[in-house]
Amino acid sequence: MSLVFIQKSSYRYETLKPQVFAMLDRLGGHSLCAGSRVLIKPNLMTYATPEQALLTHPLIIRAVVEYVLERGARPLVADSPALGSFDRVLRESGIAEVLSPLHVECRPFQESLKIDIGEPFGFVDIAREAIESDFIINLPKFKTHRQMILTLGVKNLFGCIVGYRKPEWHMKTGINHPLFARLLVQLYQRISPAVTILDGILALEGEGPGKRGIPREVGLLLGSDSALAIDRTVCRLLELEPEHIPVLKAADELGLLEEPLDIDGQLEPLGAFQLPEVVPFVLSGTRILQRMLRLYFLARPSVETNLCRHCGACWEICPAKAINGTVRPLRFNYEDCIRCFCCIEVCPHGALHTVDPLPARLVRKIMARLW
Repeated sequence: MSLVFIQKSSYRYETLKPQVFAMLDRLGGHSLCAGSRVLIKPNLMTYATPEQALLTHPLIIRAVVEYVLERGARPLVADSPALGSFDRVLRESGIAEVLSPLHVECRPFQESLKIDIGEPFGFVDIAREAIESDFIINLPKFKTHRQMILTLGVKNLFGCIVGYRKPEWHMKTGINHPLFARLLVQLYQRISPAVTILDGILALEGEGPGKRGIPREVGLLLGSDSALAIDRTVCRLLELEPEHIPVLKAADELGLLEEPLDIDGQLEPLGAFQLPEVVPFVLSGTRILQRMLRLYFLARPSVETNLCRHCGACWEICPAKAINGTVRPLRFNYEDCIRCFCCIEVCPHGALHTVDPLPARLVRKIMARLW
């Protein structure tokens, strides 16, 4: 049985620190040995301020680092940002400032090991630290995700895929979102963090996980010995069925959702939480039919020209090389686009968003009237 703590919290350090310490004590942190290597894996996807709600808050990271240091262990704060240098992410997020008085190593993942995570993926390059550390503390952010609906405990570990290999996996799984969700679950199984603490104090709703999302005060801190249990608990808070979340559906198909949850705290529904609108399509049938579905029924990235600064972040990360940055405005090749929405995620100016083609909008209106 997985234990899940739900606590009302804020970013007042006098309140936050003892809550984090208590969670870590109850979830196995007391077993840390002097000299052991502890990987602390926050969400550091890009440079952003705490008020934008894109990254794990600096004070949560600080509290975890202090806990590890008090037990004589050696903390390492690491991630692989999608955009921007690691130093810039630390600096602009405020993490560098709050950690500066502490004896802690902070650096990006660089080296990888080839690890077999099982079929159908086989050997995957995973950050060496995620494999060789004695203890892993996973610190995700409570956010929406245009492809996976939510990015929580399990999805946060995709950051253990180093650098350019992330777009490679987006390309390999392509438009098959269930396959990408299964990849995330099998990565989680192999990395197997000891503790997951979710920063849900200031969450991100709407068209996350990047700067198109909308910060929302939720005021919750969740902790568990299972990232899957965290994800399941958030679904309960949002009154969602697990099959509506690709990661949880993939976990269920692998037989990983059978364990009951032991929830310590008040499970109060959050009310209306704005989720990205995703219409699943299975691209089967003839190539002509698949092309028609791709072009006329799948949501696609689009640009707001008044916000775009032509900085290059989107076309540099695009795994399908489906964005033409040599023209203004940007031009998308929707036949090649795999709808991973990495471009929207990394856009530093919030200039990209999703749109539905006209046929998809018409079908949605008709279905709404019928129902």
